[in-house]
Amino acid sequence: MNPGLTYRETAVAGANPLRLVILMYEQAVEDLRRAIVAQRRGDIEGRTREINHAILVIGHLQATLDQDQGGKVAANLLLFYRQLRAALVEAQCKQSVAILEQQIAHLMLVRDAWCEVEQTSVTAVPAKPAPEQQSGESTSHASSSGASAEWNA
Repeated sequence: MNPGLTYRETAVAGANPLRLVILMYEQAVEDLRRAIVAQRRGDIEGRTREINHAILVIGHLQATLDQDQGGKVAANLLLFYRQLRAALVEAQCKQSVAILEQQIAHLMLVRDAWCEVEQTSVTAVPAKPAPEQQSGESTSHASSSGASAEWNA
């Protein structure tokens, strides 16, 4: 049994939508770190597998953006995800550890911003959810209720 996988499954099972977004960023970073290790070992297949998985994770984040309610934050994230995915393809083609490290740094900056949003939402949560929130939580991110900060990715 893989303890890392067990931890991740447990974390996802009880996570709110913001925590899930953060976990996805962490997964992409982990994928890219493994891609760097594979690159340094000369394991082209391993590097490709890890970069491809990171691209899938970023694609999922991009697909779940709430463009209707997310405003400028969603627009910035859409651009960020497009640039990130293009950089990962470039890193794969050029076999560039430097590009991968750069993308990890970018992901960590945005992940940290999501952690701030999560922290703010935890401290600002009313004792009783609003009626529109009682029916179920949204799985999209960068909506006006989930990410009100106006930051550039």
